[in-house]
Amino acid sequence: MLLIEKGLDIGKRKCPARGVQPIGCEIGCHPCSITCGWGGAGAFSDGKLTLSPEVGGWLSEYVGRAGLEELITYVDRLWVEYGAPGRVHGTNHDEVEEIRQRAMQVGLRLVDAPIRHVGTDHCPQVLQAMRDALSGKVDVATRTTVQKILVEDGKAAGVELEDGQVIKARVVIVAPGREGNAWIFDEAHELGLGMINNPVDIGLRVEVPSIVMEPLTSVLYESKLLYFSKSFEDEVRTFCMNPEGFVSREAYGDVITVNGHSYSDRRSGYTNFALLVSTRFTEPFKEPIAYGKSIARLANLLGEDIIIQRLGDLQIGQRTTEERLARSTIKPTLAKCTPGDLSFVLPFRHLRDILDMLETMDELVPGVNSRETLLYGVEVKFYSARLELTNDLETKVKNLFAVGDGAGVTRGLVQASASGVIAARAAIGRL
Repeated sequence: MLLIEKGLDIGKRKCPARGVQPIGCEIGCHPCSITCGWGGAGAFSDGKLTLSPEVGGWLSEYVGRAGLEELITYVDRLWVEYGAPGRVHGTNHDEVEEIRQRAMQVGLRLVDAPIRHVGTDHCPQVLQAMRDALSGKVDVATRTTVQKILVEDGKAAGVELEDGQVIKARVVIVAPGREGNAWIFDEAHELGLGMINNPVDIGLRVEVPSIVMEPLTSVLYESKLLYFSKSFEDEVRTFCMNPEGFVSREAYGDVITVNGHSYSDRRSGYTNFALLVSTRFTEPFKEPIAYGKSIARLANLLGEDIIIQRLGDLQIGQRTTEERLARSTIKPTLAKCTPGDLSFVLPFRHLRDILDMLETMDELVPGVNSRETLLYGVEVKFYSARLELTNDLETKVKNLFAVGDGAGVTRGLVQASASGVIAARAAIGRL
């Protein structure tokens, strides 16, 4: 059995953006060690294991809710076996129900999900333990890029590497990750595989004093709130909430986007989270990934990477400057960002949706809609194209399976793990 990984092995993945102090990446590694390498982008995430079938992907469409619940229990047990902490947040029913009722009163829907938080500092250690367990059982080729998938007589036949080397195989499981979403989209086109457009998630990362979000984070750790904007009735949701966390940047090929993470043993005094607007495009448009990247590139062009703006400046139509940012009561946890004007980046519809969401959230947690709130842009989630798959996550090419966020069937650690289990079980049956 051979595992081919574009990036470095887990023990060699290093990034200056994850040092002792939050600093900006000045190196521009190719591939980026945050998004590529053994363990994928999840290795340097803040390691939130969301233990609910309602959150983190679309696997219930393939295995049903009961089947997904079984898989979640199974993969969660594995994560704990390899070092994930025992504590699970959001299990106090009465406290969660109180928040749900308060959210409903202002027009928000709370999707409560128990969460096991591993932490950005401990997540690589857990994945290293998994990697060690595979030593001697699985061959791993790192810093190796797959150029194309080989098919013979309608069956998977192996892969061709970037250097032209051909590796034959009876079964191929593709897990390209979010960084490889565009690549798998191109391969699907070449192989004549069907694709489904997931919603495109584009938005901003919000940073506020941790005390503002404490009524939610103390109970749920991460609160997943859904809202339909009053202006356009578009779905807006909170995503990847990081109590006492840090804003970060990450590279997806030639674009830089904003993200966030939190440690187990370090505290910033601030909480950050994404506000994402979900849009599902219909015919004739079939390039949701290109659309998301074009918006990210515009932010990179205007801000030389990530743009930061005070909410108050955005609300009155003025650019945030270095001087205005210096007067802010909130100090950015991302050092390498450019004060600017996000209204020149996001489409008006997305911007209006996000402002509507902040106004509504302020009724639930006063202080979110403060003029001092910091906004970073842009945040784009590249799982916007989904391969047409069977219930075993097999493509129409026999013995070719596709899993994880890059295949568009998941959007989180737990369901990504579960998708690998589904394909692996099916592959064992074929072999």
